[in-house]
Amino acid sequence: MIYLDYQATTPLAPEARDAMLPFLDAKFGNPHSAHRLGREAAATVEVARQRVAALMPAGGSVSFTSGATEALNWAIKGTDGPIVTIATEHAAVLDTVRAEAALGREVRILPVAPSGLVDLDLAEAAIVSGTGLVAVMLVNNEIGVMQPVEALARLAHRAGALLLCDAVQGYGRVPVPEACDLVAISAHKIHGPKGIGALWLRDGVTLVPLLHGGGQEAAGRSGTLAPMLCAGFGVAAALMAARAEEDRAHVERLWHIARRRIGPEWAINGSAEQRYHGNLNIRRKGVDAARLMSSLREIAFSAGSACASGSGRPSHVLKAIGLGDAEARSSIRLGFGRYTSEEEIDRAATMILDVGSRQAMWTA
Repeated sequence: MIYLDYQATTPLAPEARDAMLPFLDAKFGNPHSAHRLGREAAATVEVARQRVAALMPAGGSVSFTSGATEALNWAIKGTDGPIVTIATEHAAVLDTVRAEAALGREVRILPVAPSGLVDLDLAEAAIVSGTGLVAVMLVNNEIGVMQPVEALARLAHRAGALLLCDAVQGYGRVPVPEACDLVAISAHKIHGPKGIGALWLRDGVTLVPLLHGGGQEAAGRSGTLAPMLCAGFGVAAALMAARAEEDRAHVERLWHIARRRIGPEWAINGSAEQRYHGNLNIRRKGVDAARLMSSLREIAFSAGSACASGSGRPSHVLKAIGLGDAEARSSIRLGFGRYTSEEEIDRAATMILDVGSRQAMWTA
């Protein structure tokens, strides 16, 4: 199978798998225990923490979580004051801020242009003095567009607010902006294991705990950590740092091959310039994305976020950039990266072009 769904999850790096295996056997200690097995496990956790933090801004600390969804919930629910966010954010942000709104917290959700980018003048008008939190995604998980996080952070700080960045899709691939106060990330989007993520907090930022119990993490997160998952996360992060230039150059080659092969009949959704090139979200009139995926079972790709794949509703991101239902349902997302070959991109493009052209001809 040709795997082109890197925004949903990434293949586990062999090095991360090797780092995890000992913790299924002899290294089974609880990292919060005081004996030798516990201390060895705790040391593994701290090495992983340093590796994950190395790709973050200076002057902060990493708290491990069960994933980015928990990290985002913690960051949002652990702060107070009005929230400003963007209509194309992940459901882990939008559903959480709506839950906070139901409890009486003020929420302002900003629209985006057809490019998928927020208008900074609208943002400035919404991020007023007294705002508590501004939540923005670094790289959109559906269309790959990169928001102006640094500019939004300046507006947030001028208003006395914190800036929360959902960096799940960008961490390790593009720099995390220095101005962030809170950053949520996930291991399985960087060739690490599922079931672990992290929240980075700038020094001096405090949050009300989301989970109560032992308070094992310094920032207030409770729960026994899994050294196996931490080890895999740490190695995956270290590989992202060590292979940064190699991975970036490889993704650029794949992007140019895909764009050249797909051709002008397929339009890019969102900005063609201000985006991460490992995400190609495209549409063609007359194509039914669900039927296309059903016809191309030897390719793993998607019609949008894996988190909303069973809803049957058009993507809220594609709707937010102004696409109608038919256009949204004719859109597909191709995600690729480190372990995708140039030959796989070429073969996948040939198959998508063939089946897509036949669909478009039948519906013309």
